Order: sequence, then structure tokens, then C-alpha cells
Amino acid sequence: MITVNLDKMLWERHMKLSELSERIGISMTNLSLLKTGKGRAIRFTTLNKLCKVLDCLPGDILDYQPDPEGTEMEDNIYEEK
Repeated sequence: MITVNLDKMLWERHMKLSELSERIGISMTNLSLLKTGKGRAIRFTTLNKLCKVLDCLPGDILDYQPDPEGTEMEDNIYEEK
């Protein structure tokens, strides 16, 4: 499972979500979805803007944690044939 550490990054930089929204030109709604982990995707352009404004690397914002046993999400988009 991919987790988003946007809260942590904002806290460490003493920045509010509204300021981040203004600086990168992404709506508060979309940033809030990302921050709460309810977003389903992130564009590389958005990730690039976040990294630039927050002065961090993608791995500082996104983290991987293995899913608990038996709860793996099925995603066969790239299924091998």
C-alpha cells in the first residue's frame, strides 16, 4: 500500500495546505484528497511541483508499506500474457 506523508512534510515546513495550494496551483480539494490518502492517483507533474515547493524527494512524500496478509489489492493493468 502506498501512503502519502503530505501532513508530515507540511508540518516540518510550517506550511498550511492553503499556502501549498496557492504555490503549486492545485485545488485545496485535490490536495486534501491526496493528504488524506483518498486520492487514487497522482500525476508526475503534480509530484514534481510538490517536491519543488516542499524542497524534498518523491520518497519523502510517498511511502510503501506491504498490505496486510490477504488484503492485497488486485490490479491487473499490466498483466503478463
